[in-house]
Amino acid sequence: MANMVKAEAPKRASYDVVIVGGAMMGSSAAWFLTSNPDFDGTVLVVERDQSYEYAATSHTNSCIRQQFSTDLNVRISQFGAAFVQDLPSVMGADAPKLKIQNFGYMYLADSERFADVLRASHKVQVAAGAATRLLTPEQIKAAYPFYAVDDLVLGSINTVDEGYFDGITLFDMFRREARKAGAEYVANEVVAIGKNAAGTRVESVTLKTGEVIACGQLVNASGTRGAKTAAMAGIAIPIEPRKRFTWVFTAEQPLDRPLPLTIDPSGVHFRQDGKTSYMAGGHAAHDPAVAQDDFAMDHGLWENHIWPAIATRIPQFEAIKVMREWVGHYDMNTLDQNAIVGPHDQITNFLFLNGFSGHGLQQSPAMGRGTAEWLIHGAYQSLDLSPLGYDRVLRGAPYVEKAII
Repeated sequence: MANMVKAEAPKRASYDVVIVGGAMMGSSAAWFLTSNPDFDGTVLVVERDQSYEYAATSHTNSCIRQQFSTDLNVRISQFGAAFVQDLPSVMGADAPKLKIQNFGYMYLADSERFADVLRASHKVQVAAGAATRLLTPEQIKAAYPFYAVDDLVLGSINTVDEGYFDGITLFDMFRREARKAGAEYVANEVVAIGKNAAGTRVESVTLKTGEVIACGQLVNASGTRGAKTAAMAGIAIPIEPRKRFTWVFTAEQPLDRPLPLTIDPSGVHFRQDGKTSYMAGGHAAHDPAVAQDDFAMDHGLWENHIWPAIATRIPQFEAIKVMREWVGHYDMNTLDQNAIVGPHDQITNFLFLNGFSGHGLQQSPAMGRGTAEWLIHGAYQSLDLSPLGYDRVLRGAPYVEKAII
């Protein structure tokens, strides 16, 4: 596991905002904050490993979809899709013009129960302006002849602003432009959080190198370490690292058209990657929390579960060759697999940006924008993210999202 090297001390002893974690979420919040004309404060981003070798951001599959079951999650991704494809207008003419490769997501239902979930979600998505279409097995076969459909009841697909994009470039832009706008990044680690005597405000963070830095507001954007960071302030959140496995493979007989990101009833998902390569992902049936430094590959998972599921759904993929494989982590919210964002109920200058459970990349623009709005105005201005607030954790009341991968 990579360790932090050449730890840096901040230039100041006090900052208006300290962001713990400088990967996708922390950098999105930093950019939206520093680029907002209503903000003229100081920002410190503390990142323990600026190589980002093991960050969830670095292991992302870089996909975006609107096929969620809640209106809020649909709109979060719609903003993300618009933002990603319009970087020059929001970040300047030198920003790259990114494009979503719209192979779409294909949800496959092999039971009436899940088909009903797809039908209900379809109504939500269409009402929000998404281009989702429901397909019978016959229609699936006509559009994508390579699928085996005999066991299927229904499919759901959207090929507008839904597919793959260059997520690492988006991250690089957030980080680079935030620094240009004045955010200070340091390679260091927060090891303690100090509160006032009443316990109602964060007053400081202590760094691994010994500095005690005063802060006006603190944002917990520390990914799979989110629960550890919260615990420093005496806060419990249901976030834990979960392993997610990815394989890139080629086929002896490539498909004659792009492969949508297919969510198979087996739990395995697979999609087009390059012109003649494909990507598959999944996890073991037993899916426990793991240590933050556990990235060991389960070599039997491919042979025993992933490849058989792929070959059953696409018989043409019986002869395939794995080219690359890796392990990443979800920062899993075990309550409802949705993000926890916004302020703590009592420590009101402690803000959450945690628990994205695999949705973080596509949700980062809306989450960074919303966090910046709260830091500046004390309320959301563009999109109300309050259903994802910490109060539901206190109440044990899940904000149910049925379209989880």
